[in-house]
Amino acid sequence: MAGLNARIGKAAATGLLAAGVGGFALLAGEVLAAKARRYAKPTMGLALRTSMGKVSAPSLRLVLLGDSAAIGVGVEWLAETVGGQLARLLAEGTTDTGERHVLLSSVGVAGSRSSDLATQVARALLGDKPDVAVVLIGAHDATSLRSPEESAELLGQAVRRLRGAGVRVVVGTCPDLGALRAIAPPLRQVAGMLGRRMARAQAKAVLAAGGAVVDLGEETGGVFRADAGTLCYDGFHPSADGYRVWAHALYPAVAKAAMTGV
Repeated sequence: MAGLNARIGKAAATGLLAAGVGGFALLAGEVLAAKARRYAKPTMGLALRTSMGKVSAPSLRLVLLGDSAAIGVGVEWLAETVGGQLARLLAEGTTDTGERHVLLSSVGVAGSRSSDLATQVARALLGDKPDVAVVLIGAHDATSLRSPEESAELLGQAVRRLRGAGVRVVVGTCPDLGALRAIAPPLRQVAGMLGRRMARAQAKAVLAAGGAVVDLGEETGGVFRADAGTLCYDGFHPSADGYRVWAHALYPAVAKAAMTGV
């Protein structure tokens, strides 16, 4: 009996090892395939700048910081970006907020991580100070296996600098990476887990630094998982519909920030 148990245990261990090796090989192959895909590129340069709304309405300076989401990679027109759609919503306003003349700019750079925010904050604070900053960051931190706590600390530092300069800050945390069609299962599930860990760390750091948080993964992940049309052709960056979903998720917090004094 002891010999039988030993043989069963050895067989089970061998099976688990083989499964582990096979699983690792599968994930490694999927990582290589994801890296080899053709991804959308920025089409409007590194900075966006425009204005929306009646010139006679109260002005609101809105700046976006962060990664490709902050400059709208995946779409062709400024009005389709998350910044453009947020600016339109703010310009139209509601009975509570009123209309605004929104001066929109972006200092985001595609591929940015939280370690790049210090330079972006310096750029955002050049010249006329923005009233509200929206920060969209975290996807590249998560997929490059950066420590969530270290990345969140860098994000918190950026929020503190902006708040110290009198800018209200809204951060859209790491989106639902488990919704990305560019990544095949089971790597997609792993990416989703990493994204959720990053988002939780980000939320904690941002709140401690005095910023407002919008959990994009929690609020919009279900829509992105259900509708492939929320992503552009590369299955990674949002489409115009995807950016619209994000803009509507961000709008309540951004509108509140626009109405709130420092």
